[in-house]
Amino acid sequence: MQNLIRTAVLVLAASLIAGCSYFGVYKRDLVQGNLITQDMVSQLHTGMSRAQVVQVMGTPLMEAPFSSDQWDYVFYLDKAYGGTVEKRVTLTFANDQVVDIQKSGDMNADVELDQDSGPGPAVEGAGEGAAVPQVGPTGL
Repeated sequence: MQNLIRTAVLVLAASLIAGCSYFGVYKRDLVQGNLITQDMVSQLHTGMSRAQVVQVMGTPLMEAPFSSDQWDYVFYLDKAYGGTVEKRVTLTFANDQVVDIQKSGDMNADVELDQDSGPGPAVEGAGEGAAVPQVGPTGL
């Protein structure tokens, strides 16, 4: 009987040390790249300058390595307990103006990024009821 108890305790200890758990492994959503929304994409049109594109989309995730005439905005979300969302917008410039817009992925897919859940401190200013700092004559 003592050998059976020792064996059971040893197996339990080994499984805990190995990282196995009855409840499974904790996973978080993995977000990479530039957030791309339908509203942002709908504002893009040929003839826009680089400054106008940056104002709408932000700085690009990638520029073509041998030419700065192509900007790529890439968004990738690997949901912890679900599928993945991939979006890509490629802008081609000539004479500092957009001449081609290529899109891939579902631009209409609404992506909700939850900043309040998970371990660690909450993101400052995230969530409902968060106070917005007011800038006065003396600064913040």
